[in-house]
Amino acid sequence: MDLLFQFQQFIKTENLFQKKDRLLLAVSGGVDSVVLCDLCHRSGFDFVIAHCNFQLRGEESDRDEVFVKTLGDKYGAEVFVKKMDTAEYVKLTGLSVQEAARNLRYSWFHEICTDGTLQNGVTRTNTDKPGWHFTIDHTKPRILIVTAHHANDSAETLLMNFFKGTGIRGLQGIKPRHELLPYLIRPLLFARKEELLAFAIQNNLSFVEDSSNISDKYTRNYFRNQLIPSLKKVYPEVESNLIDNLNRFRDIEILYQQSVQLHKEKLLEKKGEEIHIPVLKLLKSEPLSTIVYEIIQEFNFTSHQTDAVINLLKSESGKYVESGSHMILKNRNWLIITPLKSSLAANILIEPSDNKIEFEQGMLSFQRTEASNFKLQTSNLFAQLNAAEIKFPLLLRKWKQGDYFYPLGMSKKKKLSRFFIDQKLSLIEKEHTWVIEMDKKIIWVVGMRIDNRFRITPSATNMVVIRYEPK
Repeated sequence: MDLLFQFQQFIKTENLFQKKDRLLLAVSGGVDSVVLCDLCHRSGFDFVIAHCNFQLRGEESDRDEVFVKTLGDKYGAEVFVKKMDTAEYVKLTGLSVQEAARNLRYSWFHEICTDGTLQNGVTRTNTDKPGWHFTIDHTKPRILIVTAHHANDSAETLLMNFFKGTGIRGLQGIKPRHELLPYLIRPLLFARKEELLAFAIQNNLSFVEDSSNISDKYTRNYFRNQLIPSLKKVYPEVESNLIDNLNRFRDIEILYQQSVQLHKEKLLEKKGEEIHIPVLKLLKSEPLSTIVYEIIQEFNFTSHQTDAVINLLKSESGKYVESGSHMILKNRNWLIITPLKSSLAANILIEPSDNKIEFEQGMLSFQRTEASNFKLQTSNLFAQLNAAEIKFPLLLRKWKQGDYFYPLGMSKKKKLSRFFIDQKLSLIEKEHTWVIEMDKKIIWVVGMRIDNRFRITPSATNMVVIRYEPK
């Protein structure tokens, strides 16, 4: 079947882009990207060309830059070129050359597409969430980043992911449309390398060769030049079989995610910022290891932590596992997933003039009144204290090991750690507990209990009332 027809059909079937869109073609000058340019030109798509000169191959890098500029002349397309100090970036970041080049390349492509240079309808938005986030102005043409990845690249990615252990998701290879970047498109994934080369020869397309492609120091080149050829000696059709399996794995991933979602809907209970999971119900889920991993990986836990989380299911309360952003805690018959929060301020001084204090867990408001004018509150959100015993400034802080106080109604002191056990607090609740201190004496465990020494007595004439409003 004609390569041009297959190209146009693939774009239509996958709904990748339309004639009204503008395309930013990532062009190295190699045969793949040259064929991409020619197919887009023959199809009547509006495109510009972007070329990265990574300055890693001396004169050869400059030769490639000059060649790509001639492609712009040939197709009447604007050419964007950027020289990048890749070697210096590698030193600064510690990344491999391949990773560094990829970061530099896509960062620049995104910059072109989102800074207004091309009057794009897609703009990057500021957000506190990780990753790229976009808004779309449908009155303007989209600028889509288009790369020349082909079927062989996808098969190599499949093998690399398999050996790295990325799970079933990685067995899909390269997708036609990037999952996280909505305008990163790969319209040549239907074609094999030999088909692209045959098209170039048939249509007298000139291209340049990258001498680094023969070096096995890069992981992908090792798979391309050594591993796959060795496998062909045993299984001559290995490359074709891998490419054919890509679509099967893609369908399997869809079914797999549907099943995972059903399990999540049955197991996960969202409570504010926390996720609660019933232990007994989770233990009955099969396959347990896979389900646990699919739940925890969203919270930056690795596959290597799956067993540790499973071990929590039969551990005593208080045991936990942490990722860089979250904690999974065993609390009686529940697993609780909660964000790890850094304290905004560990110590807050409260002066006599302060009426309100905001802190990590909410707000405290202060009132001074005559005891006879105030009806005593039974809620733990109020601390009602004998003003005669209170001397400012007070200190609001998180509790720490060794803290003790005299709980209301008791004449003996008790360590807060023991008090928390009596109150059956979870580890998360303990971490979120603050106290108000005066002269190194705790007068109130915020939201729980005042110190008996500062209670309202029959002889008290004035009182300090502190109200806690949790977030």
